[in-house]
This record gives sequence, structure tokens and C-alpha cells, in this order.
Amino acid sequence: MEEYVITLKETNNPAILKFEANRPLVHKGSYEYKNIDEAKDSPLAQQLFYLPFIKTVYISGNFVAMERFDIVAWDDVKQEVAQQLVEYLNAGEPVVNEPEKGSRVAVTVYAEVTPNPAVMKYVANKKLVPDVFEFKDIDQAKHSPLARKLFGFPFVREVFMDHNYISVTKYEVAEWEDVSMELREFIREYLASGGEVLEPGAAAESKSVAGIPAGGMDNLDPVSQEIASILEEYVKPAVASDGGNIVFQSYEAESKTVHVVLQGACSGCPSSTFTLKNGIETMLRNMLGDKVSDVVAING
Repeated sequence: MEEYVITLKETNNPAILKFEANRPLVHKGSYEYKNIDEAKDSPLAQQLFYLPFIKTVYISGNFVAMERFDIVAWDDVKQEVAQQLVEYLNAGEPVVNEPEKGSRVAVTVYAEVTPNPAVMKYVANKKLVPDVFEFKDIDQAKHSPLARKLFGFPFVREVFMDHNYISVTKYEVAEWEDVSMELREFIREYLASGGEVLEPGAAAESKSVAGIPAGGMDNLDPVSQEIASILEEYVKPAVASDGGNIVFQSYEAESKTVHVVLQGACSGCPSSTFTLKNGIETMLRNMLGDKVSDVVAING
């Protein structure tokens, strides 16, 4: 049998490097592992997590992509990792213990109304995505096979995903009472049959959402850090329960104005202005005193 050869491919994220093989590694979709416990069905990923600089492992088709911690640079270790991969694969060791063909996953999905009449929230009994993802159109959904399928419904306007739920925004041409059950059953069947929600590498792109800089909260001034922390701890959980998300964007010290981005069900919601002024703005004023005078929202 032809021996494995590994080719290194850079990605748009400097922390993620692809190790592309000359033959398929898996045949039934894509896999993402955040730690060695999650990698119980992948002997290869478990081996890779013994390297102290490996943060995330993605396996799909003919490649393995790895996200590293900042303790090393890829230039210092990539050849060593590639050699380890070649030796492992050519020894005939398993990559992923994939489910038998035709096997299905037990999945339940229920529909939940939101304060936004244009948005329905579909909640699954399993984790769907590792982070927040918002797709305004099918072009933005290039790394989400499920989102692309949802945009195939003529009444779907936007798709928002967060952990175990999907919020769908519809056009006015359809009423939820006519289409909600059809959409719920489609999502359930897609997940039960092992359909892919995200492609590898999509998680890294989600972190570039408007708001907190790529370097994280450490790049913000002290007041902005306080605001972002308050929103994360006190506001985001409540907003998520309504099928939406709130993201800190900026703080203007001179005018004492906070700018936030509303996503999912919160974007364009008729009650969002009331919530913003009577809830979030009041909370920030109470907790930060005269540092905040106004909160302005931008629909994501």
C-alpha cells in the first residue's frame, strides 16, 4: 500500500496549521477535539494532545489541522509534528473510530418562541457548535453545511448558532405556524443522520466577530474590560435564553457611550430597545457609576 506523505498548508489563522495527507484519513465527516477527553474516539488526536502546545485538533477528509497555544511557533515544531504523523499513519494506527455506516444518533430538537416574532429558536439535546456563529446569507455560511442547507428554504433570512441551539430569522412571506414544524424536523433529521454542522477551521473564524479585538480583552482599556466582563457574566446568559447574543464593540470615554452588537433573535427585535435602555444601560450605570451614560446597539 502507498505510504502516507504529509504536506504542510498554512491557513488564514496563524495559530492553525494543516497537515495534508496524500490519501483520505476519514470518510464520514469532520471531527473537532478540544482536549484529550473529547478525543476518546480518535487514537490519533489523543496522541497529538500529549504535545503540550496542541490546543485543538481538527480531522477531516485527507487532513489533520491543529491549533497551537502561543507557547511555541509553528516554525519551531511543524517538521517534528509532521514526522510524528507520518510514522503514526504508516504504522497502520487508527485515526478515528468512525461509526458504522447507516448508524444514527439519538437527537431531539424542540422549537421555542423568542421575543422577536421573526425569529424561532431550535434547541437540541447535544452541543452543536463550540462558539457563536452568525450567518447573514449563504455566502457567509461557506464553513457551515447545515447553515447552507437552511438557506435552501426560501423563507430563511438569517441563521444564528450558539452551543446547543439554532435561531432562524424568517422573511415575512411565511408564518411560523406554517413552517416551524417542517424546519424543526429537517434540523432533527439532519443531526440524527450525522450531518456536519461546521467544517474544521470555522471555530477560529467565529472569534473575529465585531467587537473584542483579536488579541482578546487584554488589548482593551480597564473600563472597556469591566464593561465586557459585566456583559459576559450578567447579560449574555439572559440574552442567550432568548436565542440571541450581545457583543461588546467599543467604549468612548469622552461621551461615556458604550457600543454593543446585537445578534440572533436580538438583532432587529422590537423589544430590544426597551431591554437595552431599561436593563443593560441601567445595570452598567449602577455597577460603573458615572463611567457610563449611554448604551448604543448595532444590529449584527
